[in-house]
Amino acid sequence: MPEDPIAQSELAALTRRFEEVAGKHDREFGIIKSDLTAVRLQIGNLDQKVEALDKKIDRNQAQIIELLTQLVGRRPDAG
Repeated sequence: MPEDPIAQSELAALTRRFEEVAGKHDREFGIIKSDLTAVRLQIGNLDQKVEALDKKIDRNQAQIIELLTQLVGRRPDAG
């Protein structure tokens, strides 16, 4: 049975379109993967900043408690 040139042409066109879409999806996936990597790095940086802030807050609270403890028992007019 001879090959149908119209069918072969349609098949070739469909194949080209499939390959173009597949290539586009690959590029978009690469972009999304890159964006996710950037987001992960930013989250890591934020985690570090939050930890540093927590430590600073803990130090400040400790200093406040120490100062308040020193003031307990003092007379207000003692200065």
